[in-house]
Parts: sequence; structure tokens; C-alpha cells
Amino acid sequence: MATIERRRKVGGNTAYYAKIRIKGHPVQHASFHRLTDARRWVHITEAAIREGRHFNTSEAKKHTLADAIERYVEEVIPKKTGSDSQNFQLEWWKEKIGGYSLTQVTPSLIAECREKLLREPIPSSTMHCINKSGARRRKPATVVRYLAALSHLFSIAIKEWHWCDDNPARKVTKPKEPRGRVRFLPVEERDSLLKACLLSTSKVLYLIVVLAISTGMRKGELMNLRWNQIDFDRSAITLHETKNGDRRNVPLAGLAHKLLQEHGRVRRIDSDLIFPGTNSEKPVELKRPWLSALKAAGILDFRFHDLRHCTASYLAMNGATMMEIAAVLGHKTLSMVKRYSHIADSHSAKVVTAMNQKIFGKEAA
Repeated sequence: MATIERRRKVGGNTAYYAKIRIKGHPVQHASFHRLTDARRWVHITEAAIREGRHFNTSEAKKHTLADAIERYVEEVIPKKTGSDSQNFQLEWWKEKIGGYSLTQVTPSLIAECREKLLREPIPSSTMHCINKSGARRRKPATVVRYLAALSHLFSIAIKEWHWCDDNPARKVTKPKEPRGRVRFLPVEERDSLLKACLLSTSKVLYLIVVLAISTGMRKGELMNLRWNQIDFDRSAITLHETKNGDRRNVPLAGLAHKLLQEHGRVRRIDSDLIFPGTNSEKPVELKRPWLSALKAAGILDFRFHDLRHCTASYLAMNGATMMEIAAVLGHKTLSMVKRYSHIADSHSAKVVTAMNQKIFGKEAA
């Protein structure tokens, strides 16, 4: 038997308390902001109990979302690369709904937060877009990352901590993202950037940019490289920790191989980082020299991450298949590299046209 009781909370808010009593089973109860959520929980929970599929919710009731976030930040985040943004994202969830128990974090509650993420004004230092009113707003792609961070937290809470048995974030529709950005440098801009990097006050900027273009490695992967990851004999770099969790071998060739060897002849004895900063435990800071080089080269609308797009685009222009590009960039699927297919198609068309003109002459024009 199930009952739903409507109560008025301090401050005037309304809550719905649902309770299920079935003979031979512990009493189950939960509270919700909306009556529809309470009814849905009753329907699902009753069916699960009768079919022997019900997860004991006592653990989920003991822990709040804030508890889960704190444990995740302490145990999971340190094992991940490039997790600075996730710390910020999880802190947002903690601030907005951290006081809710895990049983109270429903898809509808997360959907409300999704809309808030899209609407609320944000500091100028965060990723944003500007709407018609001139207010700064998060991009849909940024909101998707917030949802992904929360979803992974719930996955860990289910699989490893056994704090809950459902991931409500997976049931929330993600904002539609625009097509992936493809900004790469044509020959003139590339040459100008490399020249500016060579003249930079930073002694390592030129090498790092050459490595980025040559290998397609992410900035975090490059900046955290250590000498034991480099095998000059095999001309390869081994990345033990990558964004998708797989170990990856990156070919080291041409100018990048030569410059890295030269750089290795004089190493810091207080650090095994290839690019250590003033603090030997942390990589060198590149933001200022990078922005200065872009300005000196007269290049607009270009980010360091776009160097990966350069790598992929140059590979496509040189006849690499989508599978080969995915392997170099470290993508598990082809979905991320489909954005370069038009470059490969365009290059193939030029090659075929040139071949026909060479064979058939003017008649092929």
C-alpha cells in the first residue's frame, strides 16, 4: 500500500512525502518537490519490490549529493587528467543541490538545473556565449560537460560505493550542441605562428607548438610529459594517462624528434618533467608567451587546442583515413573525426582533378 502526503515546509515551499508498505518488506519512503515525481517513484518502487528488483535505499538516504561530490573529489579526481574544470563543475552542483539526499536527486530536478545552467549569468572568466540581450551565458557544449561530470559521479556511486542504484543524470536530455569547431592554420598563418614562437621570450614555446602540431597531443598531455615516456630509439611517446582512459603510443617524427632530442641534452636535475616551471613539480606557464605569439603573428580566433585540429586537418589533406586520424588523436570512435571528412573529400577531389588533367589534358578541364 502506498500513500502520498502533501506538506507545507518552512518558507512556504511544498513537499510530497511518499511511503510504501508491503508485507514482508521494510517500509520505503522518500520526499519530492513535485507530485508527479512522487507518484512515479511509488509506481516504480512498488513494481521493483514485488518483482524482487528493489535496491535498499537506506544507503542513498544516508548520503547527500554533497557527500558524494566530496568523496569523488578526494578519491576520483586525483586519478584523472585535465580535471580542473570538473572540480569547478561539481562545485556548482554542490552549491545548487548538494543538500539533497541521493534519493531526492531526480531527473526533473537535474533538468531544472540544466535550464538554470543555460540561463544564469556567469562570470566573464568562464566559458560563455553572449545572447541577444548582451548577457553572458554558458554554451550548450559547456552545459553538456556539467551533466557529464554529474553522470560520472553517479556511475561511481553505483558501481564502486553502492550508495545508489540509479543514475538520474542519464535520463536528462542534453542541450543540442553545434557542430564541432574546426579551426586550423593555413600555410601562411602556420609559418607566421612558428616564426613568432621561435622569437618568443619562452625558450620552450617553439618546441611545444611543433610537438603539438606534429603529434596532435592535448595541451595537458604535452605539459605533463616526463622523460621516461620518451623512447627516441623507437621514435615514440607513451601516454599512460589520457582523456579516454587508454594508454596511447604517439609517433615522434621529423622536426619534433630532432628538437626534443636537442632539448634533452640539458635537463633540470630537480625535475623529471620535460617542461618544468619555476616550481619543479609543475609544468611551465605558457599562457602569456602563447598569447603574445598569436598577437605577433596577427592570428585571431585561435586557441591552443586548435593545434589538434591542425594535426587532424593536415593528416586528412595528406590522405590519412578517418580511422588513422582517430588513432593519432586518441579517439575511440569516429564521431569526433567526422568533422574532418570534408577536408579529406576536398583534397581527394583536387588530387583526382589534377590526375585527370595530367592524363587527358585540356579535355579533362
